[in-house]
Amino acid sequence: MLTIFVRTIILYILVLIVMRLMGKREIGQLQPFELAISIMIADLAAVPMAELGIPLTNGIIPILGLLLMHLFISILNMKSIRFREIICGKPQILIYRGKIDEKALIKEKITINELEERLRAENVYNLGDVEYAILETSGQISVIQKPNKRNTTPEDFNIMPEYEGIPYDLVIDGEIMRKNLEKIGKNEKWLKKQLEHFNISSEEALVVTYDGKGNIFCQKKET
Repeated sequence: MLTIFVRTIILYILVLIVMRLMGKREIGQLQPFELAISIMIADLAAVPMAELGIPLTNGIIPILGLLLMHLFISILNMKSIRFREIICGKPQILIYRGKIDEKALIKEKITINELEERLRAENVYNLGDVEYAILETSGQISVIQKPNKRNTTPEDFNIMPEYEGIPYDLVIDGEIMRKNLEKIGKNEKWLKKQLEHFNISSEEALVVTYDGKGNIFCQKKET
């Protein structure tokens, strides 16, 4: 039992490292070759994890081999457009200038109902509002609505909003994020002074954030 536990921990750590090296992608954004490698890694890890008669190396070596294969294909993807088209395919236009391309739907095996469902996921509820719909290589559908149906932006009214920047976490669960303090040009003494306005210390804070306009959000831990 202990042996199975140790083997499971080793393989879990290995798979975690390999998936981390493969990059940050959501499942729905995986390219076909990435999805295939992910499934194979899961299968390769599962067999030696449960079967004590199979050497642990029988799982480790193929997993590392798949990692090298992934890195090799990724490099070729970045270097060659032709290779990228062969491995990942090309985006397919499903709706062109407001008209549904029936041949494209048949080719990609997508029904009208499925197309409508995908559009609703993009907050588009009427086919008549769509100017272009493009099926990306990841399987997601990008939607460009007709000009009169698009959401307005400040630019449409010649309005220039103030710069907002990004918010920084200064305290998380009572721990001071010193690197973020350095990024905004502040120090712990300044932070302590700001928290005095909320009548708490950094150790008592659940979260403290600082945005580009200088606003501070603070919430105290529950006791």
